[in-house]
Amino acid sequence: MAVATIPKLEQLSHRVIRILGCNPGPHTLQGTNTYLIGTGKRRILVDTGDSGIMEYIKELKAALEKFAVSLQEIIVTHWHPDHVGGVDDICSSFNEGYKVSKLKRLSEADVPLKNTDYTFIKDQHVFHTEGATLRLYHNPGHSEDHTILQLVEENAIFSGDTILGGSTTTVEDLTSYMQSLKQILDLNPSVIYPGHGFVIDNPKETVGGYIEHRNKRESQIIQCLTDHRDTPMEPMDIVKIIYVGVPEALQISAANNVIQHLLKLQKDQKVESKDGVKWTIKPLSSL
Repeated sequence: MAVATIPKLEQLSHRVIRILGCNPGPHTLQGTNTYLIGTGKRRILVDTGDSGIMEYIKELKAALEKFAVSLQEIIVTHWHPDHVGGVDDICSSFNEGYKVSKLKRLSEADVPLKNTDYTFIKDQHVFHTEGATLRLYHNPGHSEDHTILQLVEENAIFSGDTILGGSTTTVEDLTSYMQSLKQILDLNPSVIYPGHGFVIDNPKETVGGYIEHRNKRESQIIQCLTDHRDTPMEPMDIVKIIYVGVPEALQISAANNVIQHLLKLQKDQKVESKDGVKWTIKPLSSL
């Protein structure tokens, strides 16, 4: 089944314009979704795509010219290069040191920007621009610094990479990620604008499907280890059994997801590993 093409530029609502990052790939789908938000002459830009993508800079300039607006500031949802990478190109192309806001990483330092500095903000920080109010929520799991933004006036969520349109995502900490999915459910958005993929018009069903998907993977891993009770298994061994049909280019990401499930199951006292590499189901007597 053919996947419909996402336009490079599209007005999604009175307050939201999407500009595609022009960086398609296995993990970015058709590209990073970046968003201009507001109704006035100066707009907030959420996420910036990868570095060195001059096609994106061209599309951003075209969008600003078409709507006769300029950039007020930039917010990045998390540190990954396909979201923060375009910041320096934007600053140099527009000859402007824009304010760039994000949540600070804790495990290691954020990579410094060349043409401006980060403004590190806190959970539930509120951004204002003409016609729009954005409330930022710490929403970890995909990454430790991951955030989502709530567009108050439309009850919409910019989900970054916690939720994608038409695909599942990679996870750095599964326990945190499951809590972040519940956080989005509790916010009860009317629409989700994802970091990659299509606009999600059925948020409750989609987030519920994500939760069901993770629970199903967990059950599959438990069953796989149970079926091979006498043979300790590495994550890639599990991938080859339960991720049937996944392209080879995505198998490492799949293995990383399996590792996150195993670590969660270890916390839940359901699996064990003597060396952190090979895993077994815990004996029934210890469950």
